[in-house]
Amino acid sequence: MSRFGRTCLGAAAGLLIDRVMGEPPAAAHPVAEFGKAMGHVEQALWADRRWAGAAYAAAGVAIGAAGGRLMKSTATAVAMTAAGRELRRVAKRIGEAAASGDLAAARAELPTLVGRDPAGLDDSGIAAAVIESVAENSVDAVIAPAFWGAVAGAPGAAVYRAVNTMDAMVGRCNERYRNFGWASARLDDAANYIPARIFAVLVAVLHQERARRIVDAVRRDAPCHPSPNAGVAEAAMAAALDRQLGGPLSYEGEPQERPFLGCGARPEPEDIEAAVRLADRVEVAAVGLLVLAWLIDRLMA
Repeated sequence: MSRFGRTCLGAAAGLLIDRVMGEPPAAAHPVAEFGKAMGHVEQALWADRRWAGAAYAAAGVAIGAAGGRLMKSTATAVAMTAAGRELRRVAKRIGEAAASGDLAAARAELPTLVGRDPAGLDDSGIAAAVIESVAENSVDAVIAPAFWGAVAGAPGAAVYRAVNTMDAMVGRCNERYRNFGWASARLDDAANYIPARIFAVLVAVLHQERARRIVDAVRRDAPCHPSPNAGVAEAAMAAALDRQLGGPLSYEGEPQERPFLGCGARPEPEDIEAAVRLADRVEVAAVGLLVLAWLIDRLMA
């Protein structure tokens, strides 16, 4: 069996470990420790220049690669960097609160998933925000860690999570990070490019009766989204659920015009459960795909 076969099997095992055990406690989570370390790096390197941000990103990649080498096990690295179980658990809890009419509780929990301002969102706005987050973060927290774990083993999964964490920390397009966060944001775009499209393909495979609409939505609507990857995942989810996502929102107090994704009705809180079920099935399909790659590699060997 080749190294690629072993890393595919390890990535599948890592996703299964996350499904069973979930994330480690925040106090002991390697990603939280990485975030603290990068906070110190930012203090040392920050300047309103792209070269400073590139140095920051390079330091984060080096730390991530070193951490992955120390872990050695692809399964361990993917399990530590994936978060599909927690994503779906939080999304389901917000959906249940919104569906029961407790919009205050839903709004209070929403910032754990999305960065948009929750105060002005009605039940449909909350549903749209949660479903969009489930789609985008199923790429970030499931498909991408497993993909990079399969491609490059434990260092690949760890470096991916480092890049994704740096983007969350400094990739925002505000005055402080417009230049400093540029390199981290572009790295994250590159790292998620293939995983986002794998997610869309798996959604289409799982909803073959709507596959044509999913493909059309991704081709038509995703290019209008400011993210080259989030738009792909969200458009695929919108078409699969026959709902319309996207539209104007407020982020950090600033109104933003976002494209509409899909052609259905606006989502309701009850649609969150359907999105969570679909994301869960996508993860199971990803595990199956990785195991299939391992089997093919073993037969060829």
